[in-house]
Amino acid sequence: MKQVGLISTGVLLLLLGTVAPTYAQERQEQEAQSPKQEQQAKPEKQQAKGQQKQEKQQQQQAKGQQKQEKQQQQQAKGQQKQEKQQQQQAKGQQKQEKEQQQQAKGQQKQEKEQQQQAKGQQKQEKEQQQQAKGQQKQEKQQQQQAKGQQKQEREQQQQARGQQKQQGQRQAGSSQRPQRTPQAEARQRAEPALRLSARGEGRIPDDRFRSHFGRGHRFRIGSPRMVDGYSRFQYGGFWFGFVDPWPEGWYYTDDVYIDYVDGGYYLYNPYYPGVRIGICVVM
Repeated sequence: MKQVGLISTGVLLLLLGTVAPTYAQERQEQEAQSPKQEQQAKPEKQQAKGQQKQEKQQQQQAKGQQKQEKQQQQQAKGQQKQEKQQQQQAKGQQKQEKEQQQQAKGQQKQEKEQQQQAKGQQKQEKEQQQQAKGQQKQEKQQQQQAKGQQKQEREQQQQARGQQKQQGQRQAGSSQRPQRTPQAEARQRAEPALRLSARGEGRIPDDRFRSHFGRGHRFRIGSPRMVDGYSRFQYGGFWFGFVDPWPEGWYYTDDVYIDYVDGGYYLYNPYYPGVRIGICVVM
């Protein structure tokens, strides 16, 4: 047993002696090759680093380019939005201008219509003025005619008074006159002068005339009344105006009657035959 152990120990030592130099030699060879490999790997590493750096730069450039493109896209969108707003503003401005043009046209049309209305009104006023002038001229002519007619009527009244006076004087001796009291004479003198009327076209119906008028229907006037500026008296349901002046010697208290002679109405006094004064029916 002791020998076997010694033999094993010797074999182990022999193996160690053989392996150790071999391992040392391999290690030296590896150490000798290591600098060479490192020298060969160093350019490759540097190249790889340079390539990585270049790729990194390219990536950064790509990111920058992407960022720039994104900014450009945003700017383009903003520009498009701005252009769209400008287009909308332009459309709104065009619409506003169109509305203003339409308003201007409407205003021009309205002004034109107003001018036409003003011209029409001026024309109408001018025609009215001409009509007024013509009417004034006509009224003036009518006034002149009325003055001439009034003058002629006054002359006729004066002539009638003269004729009545002459007739009264001729008949004074042959006719019986009523007795006048001083009081009656004073009342007659106190009566105002008659305001005469123009002869009108009023007519009394025949049946009414036969029942209330004529020689057989006498009445007394009493005292004339002033109606609308003219002397009037009432009898038989009608109002009468005086066309001729009141004759001298006649009293308002005398019996008188109304008759229709020569196309007109006349007042007669039985005490003064042949004397009459014209009257008219006031309707």
